[in-house]
Amino acid sequence: IQFTMVELVYWRDVKTTGVVFGAALLLLLSLSVCSIVSVCSYIGLALLSVTICFRIYKGILQAIQKSDEGHPFKLYLDQEVALSADLAHKYSDVILEKLNWTIEELRRLFLVEDLVDSIKFAILMWILTYIGALFNGLTLLILGERRRPLVGVLWRRPLVGVLLQTSTGRTSKRIRTLISTSCQKI
Repeated sequence: IQFTMVELVYWRDVKTTGVVFGAALLLLLSLSVCSIVSVCSYIGLALLSVTICFRIYKGILQAIQKSDEGHPFKLYLDQEVALSADLAHKYSDVILEKLNWTIEELRRLFLVEDLVDSIKFAILMWILTYIGALFNGLTLLILGERRRPLVGVLWRRPLVGVLLQTSTGRTSKRIRTLISTSCQKI
């Protein structure tokens, strides 16, 4: 996946990169204006419109040419899309393990098993109220994506660093200073 992402970032295949980045930009712009429910429904409607129009177009072509090619999506309709039980158990076990750890940790923090940890958690929540007042959820999502390993690999690349650092540099610097000042006060 990293090799493919590097190819996308350096625009080695212009058509693929344009489609991927254009779709990502359109999605982010849509999420900044509309709710996620609206964006998902619009994407579904657009996809459904394209597939219905393509099916009608192929049906008209088959009628005019008097051919019997069948359903245009038959190849995809015949493919098996069900998840195997082993794969579902594997991922559900991982999710269950993380969910149980989170519940245990939240119970420990909220029921004050360790006073110092609970106070640290309260301070973190207090800091998050200020961060929430400064940014909307989409901005925090974009900044959070910056810390993911896959994006982190691309972030160290010169092109990505130059392009993205200028736009988010001031904002991330303000967040870092706010957090460091709060931690020093503690």
